[in-house]
Amino acid sequence: MKYDIVGIRFKKAGKIYYFDPGDLAFSREDQVVVETTRGIECGTVVIERKSVDESDIILPLKKVIRLATEEDKRQVLQNKEDAEAAMDICLQKVYNHQLEMKLVDVEYTFDRNKIIFYFTADGRVDFRELVKDLAAVFKTRIELRQIGVRDEAKMLGGIGPCGRMLCCSTFLGDFEPVSIKMAKDQNLSLNPAKISGVCGRLMCCLKYENDMYETAKEELPDIGEPIVLNIGKGRVIGLNILEKLIQIELKDQSKVVEYTLDELIEEGAISSRATK
Repeated sequence: MKYDIVGIRFKKAGKIYYFDPGDLAFSREDQVVVETTRGIECGTVVIERKSVDESDIILPLKKVIRLATEEDKRQVLQNKEDAEAAMDICLQKVYNHQLEMKLVDVEYTFDRNKIIFYFTADGRVDFRELVKDLAAVFKTRIELRQIGVRDEAKMLGGIGPCGRMLCCSTFLGDFEPVSIKMAKDQNLSLNPAKISGVCGRLMCCLKYENDMYETAKEELPDIGEPIVLNIGKGRVIGLNILEKLIQIELKDQSKVVEYTLDELIEEGAISSRATK
């Protein structure tokens, strides 16, 4: 069964959520008001109306309430200004309570029923007295949400080792798992300083080309694998995965030769799909 949806983001580079557009028509970059689990929120349309299979969404879908009015847009701007003031107040309260926590960001929900304070900390923080103080000042619900260093980098932004703005703060909606194996497969330096981002975790971009490297490695022989060439026997001592070049050390002649994958297949030294 097909369902009509629109994709909406609530933060720059944030996760995309699907909503039922109903009979309303929306264009990209339109601001709309919707009901979420956090209450009434104002978001931006990033995916225009389209039909998707039932398996691609989680039912039931909430309907878009309306296209944002000028008053709604002013409310969003006012919330951002008030959040900056709330940040200063909370920083002072954290200092007064001598809490070991770093305040990262503050956010008012669109309907102003709640203020969310995002923070990082090395361990658990007893912020019960802090919440009481903040509730007394703002007269609304208070939520303190502990986040990780990756989320902190996403919120604050910055420039990566590549010289470009951080991927997480510009276009990555979700964080995908990144492992040291990805760096090994790509023959990168395993020096943490060279493969870590500003957040201190492995760089997200290690994931971008990983599938291509994994596919190429399946086609290439392993390091140390014996190879029989027309000019003699040898073993693989090096691989250039991107260019699919194989370095082979000849046993009897004590020299190293280089072949492309296609040349080895043509010569019959390996099959079109290397045996692993």
